[in-house]
Amino acid sequence: MQAALVLEDGRVFPGEGFGARGVSTGEIVFNTSMTGYQEILTDPSYHRQIIAMTAPHIGNTGVNLEDPESNRVWAAGLVVRSLSPIVSNWRNRGDLASYLEQHNIIGITGVATRALVRHIRERGVMGAALAHGEAAQNTACLTQTARDAIDMSGANLVDEVSVKQAYDWHEASDSRWYGDSPAAAENPLVIAYDFGVKRNILRMLTDRGLRVKVVPAWTPAAEVMALHPAGIFLSNGPGDPAAVDYAIANVKALLGQAPIFGICLGHQILALALGGVTEKMRFGHRGGNQPVKNLASGEVEIAAHNHGFAVSAASELCGGEITHLNLNDNTVAGLRHKQLRASSVQYHPEASPGPHDSLYLFDEFVDALRAHKPSPAR
Repeated sequence: MQAALVLEDGRVFPGEGFGARGVSTGEIVFNTSMTGYQEILTDPSYHRQIIAMTAPHIGNTGVNLEDPESNRVWAAGLVVRSLSPIVSNWRNRGDLASYLEQHNIIGITGVATRALVRHIRERGVMGAALAHGEAAQNTACLTQTARDAIDMSGANLVDEVSVKQAYDWHEASDSRWYGDSPAAAENPLVIAYDFGVKRNILRMLTDRGLRVKVVPAWTPAAEVMALHPAGIFLSNGPGDPAAVDYAIANVKALLGQAPIFGICLGHQILALALGGVTEKMRFGHRGGNQPVKNLASGEVEIAAHNHGFAVSAASELCGGEITHLNLNDNTVAGLRHKQLRASSVQYHPEASPGPHDSLYLFDEFVDALRAHKPSPAR
């Protein structure tokens, strides 16, 4: 079957289509993870992005019922070098091609992904069009379609992925991967802002004996504090953090009222609320093998990243400090404000690529909120 990936600068990568048929557009990005494609596809942070996997064989382990990070596929398309014809895993419940077709997502295999990734690294991320079917023949039309794709700079995509109504989260992680959840006597309440939250983050909080209530991204600070939380969590999500102005304003109002912990987009929003600056990266960090240095301990963590924006190292954080650096390019990977009891990291500790190098971050958050005594409900 004919398929093509066409970039906005006119570069064409032909291949064979799988999954759904039609045309899809988005920002073309690449991910260096060896596996975990099901979690990647269902991560809301990939909304409006076409993902190229750098590992040569994708689909080997099929798909299962446990790994999705949300209730749908958010990626705009999937690009692979070779779609595995064999599926073999003890948790397997289906193949990747059928999974994409079920979710109406286009995939393309047979692409020269090494050349594609080198092109993105040299030129930067850009708009792309992915076609499967007759439309793949008209590359001139697809080039214009790619040029009309979304520009992530200035794009507020949180509105499109956030939950519309608040809900309570109760599911813990599978003890086969993380051990038994510890018994908790107090069960302090954490309010989790959903900017595009991943399920496993919520599991990590629940594992530590926390009551978790997830609220829409635009929930006013006063409404959150009326619930008398012991802590506040700021989730990951897609798009330009500076465009989510209501979230920045809410976090500013919440600073100092309860311990705050942010991951990925939540990290960027916290930095902006503290007076920092964010910037678009040339091609971002996406993968499960990024080295991050903890500046306090000197230890290096193997971390999972998924972001196209970063906090500027020159940011004035109103008393905050940088706590972690990405060793590949020295970009800011973590920050903390001791007086306001706020901290955040750019990477995803819940993804466990280390495998558990960074889970201490959740423990530190729990320690902070257990020490905090929220005002009692009236």
